[in-house]
Order: sequence, then C-alpha cells, then structure tokens
Amino acid sequence: MKRNPRKLAWTKSFRRAHGKEMTVDSTLQFAQRRNIPVRYNRELVAKTLSAMQRVSEIRARRERQFYQNRMRGNRAKQLEADRKLVAENQHLLPPQYRDQVESVLETRAEGQEVVGMEVEGEEVEVEREEAQKQEQKVKAKRKQKLVRGQGVEEMDVDE
Repeated sequence: MKRNPRKLAWTKSFRRAHGKEMTVDSTLQFAQRRNIPVRYNRELVAKTLSAMQRVSEIRARRERQFYQNRMRGNRAKQLEADRKLVAENQHLLPPQYRDQVESVLETRAEGQEVVGMEVEGEEVEVEREEAQKQEQKVKAKRKQKLVRGQGVEEMDVDE
C-alpha cells in the first residue's frame, strides 16, 4: 500500500517537514555519497578520519542545541496542563489534600493578575508572581516524605 511519507510520523521527510530535525546544516553535506575514485594515500585517509570525528562532534553539538531550542517552552505548557488537570479533577484527590490544592490554585489565580501603579507620571506594571517567587526563595523549600505506617510527613529542605 502506497502512502505519503510526509504524513507518516516515523519518516525522515515527516520529521524535516514538521521542524523536528535539522534540514539546513553544513555538516549534513559531508554525509553525502561521492562516487569519485581516489588513489589510496595514507595521509589523506588519516586527515579524512580526523575530519570525520570533528564533523560528528560538531553535528552532535548542533543537534543538542537544536533540540533544546525546540523544547524550550514545553515545561511551562506542561505545568499549565497539570494545573488544569488538578483543577478539573479535585474530587479524585484524598480529602486531606483538597484544601491544599484549592489554596494553591487560588494563589496561582491571584498571582497572574497584573496590578498597575502610578509612579511620578509613569505607568509601571508589577506582577505579583515575581514577589511570590522572591518570597519562596527566602523560605526553605517544604518537601514531603513518606513515613511507613504514618502517612505523609513534611520536612524542611534548604538548597
């Protein structure tokens, strides 16, 4: 059965068409096949092997950077999706955690509001989120640890 390779997610053409793989890179040209017979030369072979290693290092570094650039905004999107999931399914949580989740969601909703202030005729926007982040840095992080037979216990952790 014939299929369009640009619609099959596992093909090279799909990955290139959807921006998942590097398409324009000078290191990719080295991998092209060249059918030109060359007389054996020891120095040429040594240079070629060293060049191949160097090109592979450069390509790996560029691919790593490309991937990092592509995945840059995913953490914020995933956190937002997780918050939405918890907000919609609070009834599934154990009763002891429901009030904690509600308080966290309320502070999150308040933190996204932008408050405008007038300072010497200039409009300055102050986000409450930044203030909360600074307060959190000052306070020690609270983590939970599971104690056998007793449930969850909070502990202070300094970073």
